[in-house]
Amino acid sequence: MKKVLFILSELDDADIDWLIRVGSKQDVSSGTTLISEGKPVDTLYILLEGTLVVSISAMTGREVARLSSGEVVGEMSFVDSRPPSATVQTLENCLVLAIPRTQLAEKLKQDIAFGCRFYRALAIMLSHRLRGTVKQLGDDKDKPAAENNGVDPDMAETVAVGQARFDDMLTRLKSQ
Repeated sequence: MKKVLFILSELDDADIDWLIRVGSKQDVSSGTTLISEGKPVDTLYILLEGTLVVSISAMTGREVARLSSGEVVGEMSFVDSRPPSATVQTLENCLVLAIPRTQLAEKLKQDIAFGCRFYRALAIMLSHRLRGTVKQLGDDKDKPAAENNGVDPDMAETVAVGQARFDDMLTRLKSQ
């Protein structure tokens, strides 16, 4: 499930306009490290195109995940202000929207409604991730994934809104 769908489905159009205006569209070469485990991160990234590889030193740098278009990285460190628990690198040339932490933090302080929508979206996204992890560790790990990438059917409409907003964001950013 694309994490950005949770975020974009909760934000309104003005919020998305702000993200596009404040964020910078960046073409990132293959093999570039976006986030280094244990080192402070000053950017929240939305992966628009390409593939990222996530690795952790506790597993001797072994790949633990591959992320594709629509994923968000740097959000955990944004929420808890701790250094990242993993390294994130580009597997191929990627296009990202880089949102500076300082500007996002300032927006959250100044715009309480935006903050409510943004943090609600992060809470839903992190809850979904935790449920998926628990499911992988539990008895259901060999069962096929549910339809809609494991999203509760009640959330299907919300995710569809997020997908439409992501597609619009991508189109707008590519035309810049």
